[in-house]
Amino acid sequence: MKYLLVDAANLFFRVRHTAHRGASLDDKLGLSMHILFVSISKAVKQFGVDHVMFAHEGRSWRRDIYDPYKKPRAEARQARTETEQEEDELYWETFNDMTKYLQEHSNCTVLREPNAEADDLIAMWIFLHPEDEHIILSSDTDFYQLLNETVTQYNGITKEYITTEGVFNDNGTPVIDKKTQEPKQIGDPEWLLFEKCMRGDTSDNIFSAYPGVRKKGSKNKTGLLEAFEDRNKKGYAWNNLMLQRWMDHEEKEHRVMDDYERNRKLIDLTLIPAQIEEAIIDEMENTISADIYKRVPANQVSFQFMKFCGRHDLQRLAEHPEDTVRWIVKPYPKDVTHFKETRTWRKLKQKQ
Repeated sequence: MKYLLVDAANLFFRVRHTAHRGASLDDKLGLSMHILFVSISKAVKQFGVDHVMFAHEGRSWRRDIYDPYKKPRAEARQARTETEQEEDELYWETFNDMTKYLQEHSNCTVLREPNAEADDLIAMWIFLHPEDEHIILSSDTDFYQLLNETVTQYNGITKEYITTEGVFNDNGTPVIDKKTQEPKQIGDPEWLLFEKCMRGDTSDNIFSAYPGVRKKGSKNKTGLLEAFEDRNKKGYAWNNLMLQRWMDHEEKEHRVMDDYERNRKLIDLTLIPAQIEEAIIDEMENTISADIYKRVPANQVSFQFMKFCGRHDLQRLAEHPEDTVRWIVKPYPKDVTHFKETRTWRKLKQKQ
């Protein structure tokens, strides 16, 4: 089976910032929905997708173990002008209406767990479907750590298909890096994860485990590459880097290993806490059970989609409804016993 895993809010709200300055709010809202639906339709057709899953955001459990997590984003929201607040409210109203439509009038899976992020839902879906193929629809580079021979990513905004073999455009042609003039590569996902856990993530306000550390070391100082190459043996290079200590601006001492392990808990999607994993499996099982019970017939899918287009003035989508109906009508191809059996997934993972 092939699944398209949609990072719903990521694509919907990112498009908002790509619209030209003179665009009206209605134009921005229409563009967000148009690009979201067209990107899904394109991916479904190009990759032969069997089912589409939408992952939505909840309040992240990461805030409970690391208070600074995404704090600047909350502060930025509080500093919005009245006009910006009104625009945000309209965006969320439209997004929620779209979500409600998909939940009630489509056969897609729509997931939201109150204490998990969309990243967690997508990662768990992949872990729980190890024999299937997955295409992640998102512009978020956090998903690079999940890429392998059965997991790829499609950026619906840049229209780039991202794999461990390289980055390709819609025509399957390699994307050329503007700096190097060579075909763009993302590199080894394991290295990317290690480097991110060491350097932190400014977009999520996760601080570096070792500020100023160099990628390649010198004669007297170990770099990230040397430590990474020594990660399995845990020899001199690994310990030489990880046991280093440094002082922050408040004169507080840090050990690199401690901050690295903290960052792994926040960034590494294989380290989701057991209770969150269980909650996500419950959400998947309950949602799909309800979806099986309310499965929407094909004629109703088409009718409700046209009503949705009319409500939001999506004329271009309504002109070719078959492109969207093709994937909206496809139900989850398995049953809930699949999720009941995966209760042992964590134990199996630990044995591997």
